[in-house]
Amino acid sequence: MKAYHIHVEGIVQGVGFRPFVYRIAYEHDLRGYVKNLGDAGVEIVVEGKEEDIKAFLNDLKHKKPPLARVEKIKKKEVPPIGFDKFYIEKSSSGGKGGDSIIPPDVSICDDCVRELFDPSDKRHMYPFIVCTNCGPRFTLIEDLPYDRENTTMRDFDMCDFCESEYKDPLNRRYHAEPVCCPVCGPRYMLFDNNENEISGDPLKKAAELIDKGYIVAIKGIGGIHIACDAMNEEAIREIRKRSFRPQKPFALMAKDLETIESFAVVGEREREELLSYRKPILALQKKEPFPLPEVLAPGLHTIGVMLPYAGTHYILFHHSKSPVYVMTSANYPGLPMVKDNEDAFKKLKDLADYFLLHNRKILNRADDSVVRFVDGRRAIIRRSRGFVPLPISIPFEYSGVALGAELMNAFGVAKKGKVYPSQYIGNTSKIEIFEFMREAIKHFKKILRLRKLDLIVCDLHPLYNTTKLAMELANEEGVELLQVQHHYAHVASVMAENGLDEIIGIALDGVGYGTDGKTWGGEVIYMSYEDVERLSHIDYYPLPGGDLASYYPLRALIGILSRVYEIDEIEEIITKCCPKAIESLKYGEVEFNVALNQLARGINVSYASSTGRVLDAMSVLLNIAYRRHYEGEPAMKLESLAIKGKNDLGFSIESNGESINVESIFTHALESNASPADIAYSMHLAIGRAFGEVAVEKAKEFGIKNVGISGGVAYNELIVKTIRKMVEANGLKFYTTHEIPRGDNGINVGQAFLGGLYLEGYLTREDLTM
Repeated sequence: MKAYHIHVEGIVQGVGFRPFVYRIAYEHDLRGYVKNLGDAGVEIVVEGKEEDIKAFLNDLKHKKPPLARVEKIKKKEVPPIGFDKFYIEKSSSGGKGGDSIIPPDVSICDDCVRELFDPSDKRHMYPFIVCTNCGPRFTLIEDLPYDRENTTMRDFDMCDFCESEYKDPLNRRYHAEPVCCPVCGPRYMLFDNNENEISGDPLKKAAELIDKGYIVAIKGIGGIHIACDAMNEEAIREIRKRSFRPQKPFALMAKDLETIESFAVVGEREREELLSYRKPILALQKKEPFPLPEVLAPGLHTIGVMLPYAGTHYILFHHSKSPVYVMTSANYPGLPMVKDNEDAFKKLKDLADYFLLHNRKILNRADDSVVRFVDGRRAIIRRSRGFVPLPISIPFEYSGVALGAELMNAFGVAKKGKVYPSQYIGNTSKIEIFEFMREAIKHFKKILRLRKLDLIVCDLHPLYNTTKLAMELANEEGVELLQVQHHYAHVASVMAENGLDEIIGIALDGVGYGTDGKTWGGEVIYMSYEDVERLSHIDYYPLPGGDLASYYPLRALIGILSRVYEIDEIEEIITKCCPKAIESLKYGEVEFNVALNQLARGINVSYASSTGRVLDAMSVLLNIAYRRHYEGEPAMKLESLAIKGKNDLGFSIESNGESINVESIFTHALESNASPADIAYSMHLAIGRAFGEVAVEKAKEFGIKNVGISGGVAYNELIVKTIRKMVEANGLKFYTTHEIPRGDNGINVGQAFLGGLYLEGYLTREDLTM
């Protein structure tokens, strides 16, 4: 008889891993035990015939539960003890610094959906139905090991029926920590706007209210949503009015895939993503004609939609006449999504007519993740529910915190060769978001057993709240603080995900504080383990009023035009081509003249190489968008126009290898008689060609094969595809990210990667800030 001690690390808690081990040990006639070790993974001891143990190990690797991810299996032979059977031992807290990974929140599985609608099942029409293979995880977890007493389900004592399933290793609900039923579990309640509870079936009545045109706040897995009938234009406009979101696209939830296919184009990969256990919001191309109200996503060619991912959603649609709801986060612009019942009544009273709330606490807020397919590959825009807190591997063994970006923030915790990106945090310039971030960092440090830090990493911008928090944390922990340039972090994220040791990186986005104090955003960067070098960029153009240009892109337009035209000529061009842009300014013509005067005298003018501001400027010239109501709006609407273009007008952008002069595309546009769609299309192709040419030239010059792209503009289909085709046509390899967000929501991973290079002595502070 042989005996082995086996240690497994990875996603092995809360995913049915222990009952799986129990079953395969039983099948192979082995004795011993399996045990959770908290943050240190799972411990297994098996005794039996050597050939049976070998078969067991093979099953352990290849027959694991669908949600499990095995990162490491370590085994060593030990003396047999003489166990009489195989059993599942009570969890221990571990605390040995292992790499056990907390599972993300998982959408309801098919088995639970079948039971949900089975009249003979004890959990028939019970919205909190779950099993080991599905349900909330991260949003409930207070600590490891992932056992019921360490989750918010500890408030609900299991009844005898649930406990019998929970304790049966052969049952699908064995140690499913959120397991419950109508007798012992959480319940929903429906309230009116005056906090009066409404009698009757709360979900059925909520569905009826939505059908009647009312706006209902619905508490779900990771927070509260605001819902209405997506076919009721009046209700949609009312949400826009109440929530102060005049233009931002609303996310939808559709009853089923067939419903989605009635108003959007769904490719095979998009279908897989929609049906995955993550159930993200997926940005899909609208069908033409679009059968739903245009006010859902005004001016865009895409619509964001997700499928039901909890029993609550299935039951609502079961009772509803409408097959598609608006399902948007319950918050006002710039504030965190509301998650607690008491806050719902306080903060959403002016937004919702009714409140469908449950009495289970949401410990960790988690917005819906947002995904888009760009050039045929997945591009994560907002990484949260369904993804978090799954880690990204990096080749550096250190402990630290990377604070991420100021906007679209997520921080990252580095530990033993992995970065654990947080859930979506948001705009940290807002105090409420900033406090949410503080608490989330504490929670991640707790559940990851991060006791001693080696490094804090943050952005180079001196005025960001993330920078201030990084300084505060570094002081509290007594550890070193490293600041890294924004676009270096973007490029590093591509290296991290793809395991590269050198790259020519194209970083295209809106704003990032440059090492020279200017605003970057159109960069070609060489990065390796030993060096970082900014090789080329969009030639700086002035932004009168500085940051105001990000909200009023007319300022960016006149700044770019000033590189070609005199002030009086610019005034004439704007008055003739886009007079409504002047009206859109807060102070109209007076403000327009002030901005022109700022340009003429060089007062209150900043300088930028931002690709985002270039796209924004063209959106004004073509009368697509005059103000930014949400992040990326003008550029997104310009892309939606460009997608309709058919003719490449051959716009050229001059480059000397070190600077890219984008003003020529504006002179081409002004001289062209083509349609706005063709102008927008040609502009996108010109930008793609310009950066593609420079990147290929630099790759050949440096003798490397890898070219990659990151930044907010890396979600742009036309630009990315143009660059990729040029790169691959020259025999080079093209990279971007598919697990890490390409925009600012993902730079924490790049920051952590650069932090590792710094600690290992490959790069210096000067390399990352000069």
